[in-house]
Amino acid sequence: MRRRAFLAGIAAATSFPSVIRAQSTPKRRIGVLLQAAIKDELRVAALTSTLEKMGWKYGQNIQIDYRWTGSASTPTESIVPLAQELVLLQPDVILAQTTQVVAALQRVTKTIPIVFVSVGDPVAAGFVDSLAHPGGNITGFANSETSLFGKLVEMLKEVAPRIRQVALMFNPRLPRFGTAVEQAAQSYGVELVEAPVQSDADIERLIAGLRDSLSNGLIIIADPFLGNRQKLIVSLAARYRVPTIYPFRFFVDAGGLMSYGNDLNEQYRQAAGYINRILEGERAADLPVQLPTKYELVVNLKTASELGITFPPALLARADEVIE
Repeated sequence: MRRRAFLAGIAAATSFPSVIRAQSTPKRRIGVLLQAAIKDELRVAALTSTLEKMGWKYGQNIQIDYRWTGSASTPTESIVPLAQELVLLQPDVILAQTTQVVAALQRVTKTIPIVFVSVGDPVAAGFVDSLAHPGGNITGFANSETSLFGKLVEMLKEVAPRIRQVALMFNPRLPRFGTAVEQAAQSYGVELVEAPVQSDADIERLIAGLRDSLSNGLIIIADPFLGNRQKLIVSLAARYRVPTIYPFRFFVDAGGLMSYGNDLNEQYRQAAGYINRILEGERAADLPVQLPTKYELVVNLKTASELGITFPPALLARADEVIE
């Protein structure tokens, strides 16, 4: 009788190997800290769908813990408690969005691997030793590289050849962008005016000061604070008739003149690849920081017409999308 029971137990075990494996496979834990008012469903979908293709399925072999800051303009100091909360969960790896979020996490952990997206200059911010050799627990995907600034100035000059002065709108809480922009402006015979903004009133004063002059142009530097004010910036640029180039296409979708920047969804898909490699045993220190490999040019013909601007045929031919 005992022998029959023993054999029956073996048969049951071999009949349901997938059940046993599911019960014995430990879940890995991924933390996600986003600088936004709510969870960004499009970006999260890009992350989770890519992880699933790599064999990591939520609720089966991974647990994902999300936190978001409640505002796209939350300063680093206010993000630190959320970072501490996430670190206490002891995730195997953390996905961090924006410079402020990475800075907050850097204060509370030197050991948990961090993969970042939407960071402008990780070397200047002190997150990594170098792009090729990060050297610590942080790596990821930067928003831009130095040649981008030259392209922004070049395209503004193409659409408004009389431009002699370009204002650079940026969030002063971020690390300074270095000399790349100044060098690009000089090479095109353009005077660069640094324009830090920290409020809606700052933004309106800046754009109003550039009004109705095709000798003035405006470049918006990628930042959650400015991205969260896309409608305000686009409407003011239209009201005061200022040729403006934006970092991402959602500004153009809102009525902006043109944008030139990397695909944010693609960064999340790439981040999933690094998360996979870390979960499989690689170190963040050994994974080089990646720069964008493809930039997207989007132009808005309706806005150009309202500003009295005609896009050159060569620029239109390069555009990835033309909004009419």
